[in-house]
Amino acid sequence: MRKVVSIVLPIFMLLLASLASGAQHRSGTVTLTVDLSRQPIGKEARLWVPYPVSDARQVISNIRVEGDFAVSAVYTDQENGTPILYAHWPEEAASRTLVMSFTVDRQEIRQTDLPAVEPPWNPSDYAQYLKSTSLGPVDGPVKLLADSIVADKKTVLEKARAIYDWTVDNMYRDPETIGCGTGDVCLLLQKPGGKCTDISSVFVALSRAAGIPARELFSIRLGKAADEDISTWQHCWAEFFLPGYGWVTVDPADVRKAMLVENLELDNDKTRAYREFFWGGADPYRVVIAQGRDVVLNPRQAGPPLNTFGYPYAEVGGEQLDFYNPEGFAYQYTFKAL
Repeated sequence: MRKVVSIVLPIFMLLLASLASGAQHRSGTVTLTVDLSRQPIGKEARLWVPYPVSDARQVISNIRVEGDFAVSAVYTDQENGTPILYAHWPEEAASRTLVMSFTVDRQEIRQTDLPAVEPPWNPSDYAQYLKSTSLGPVDGPVKLLADSIVADKKTVLEKARAIYDWTVDNMYRDPETIGCGTGDVCLLLQKPGGKCTDISSVFVALSRAAGIPARELFSIRLGKAADEDISTWQHCWAEFFLPGYGWVTVDPADVRKAMLVENLELDNDKTRAYREFFWGGADPYRVVIAQGRDVVLNPRQAGPPLNTFGYPYAEVGGEQLDFYNPEGFAYQYTFKAL
């Protein structure tokens, strides 16, 4: 099983520095190295990798892809528009390696003074972000809970803040969770411990059940040292759509992570600072690589839709490899600061 580690960092000191000096950036080169050569010869190998692109918060440049694959190309999935680097090795290939590197300049997110007045909007325009997913229903107990949380709230902003606060208050980070967690909302409402995908998925499902468009974003955390192995630093957070403004960042998972790392209670001043920062804010130590749940890849995978696409995905002979098992699916992410 791939070793899963927690990043223990002086989070509050970074937050204080950010608030004191304005929006921050983090720049560096991320390199992904994949080696499927341990798989037996005689079976076709296929690899799909999240492929980062520039947006309003990050600039991606100097993308390089090398390896001994027979074919490679960049596609997007039909539902979410997530870019995908695809590579293929024929049955007779003895070596199956791929290296992708890119430079990222990532900007901190700080969305303050969100408008309280809500203009008219049409929920059908955001139907994709209001529907259930296989592990995130928006009916039944999830709907009942969401309705109770937002019972006295009128606007999208008020409802989203109530759900965010409920998530911070009631979820917790479980360091024993494998990877980022699966985001199985019904199980999490019974045992509310998990990691970033779990906590973000609860926020998203409750928001959608309350009629608020919401979605998860998947990323790799960027190192704070000059040169670091970031292979297990995947991270997930959420956004909700605020009419008259756009998508608003929320990261209740990082609030709960800071509380665990620094042994904080909910009524601690540091916790309150984290709660306010991650409501409309996110540090620059992350690069977005994908979004969406129940993902059908392009080209289509032989296996079922992916719960998430935050990790590289591979099939050999039509069988899915376990991306948590480095014995059969060897890959490494590294970060080198600029």
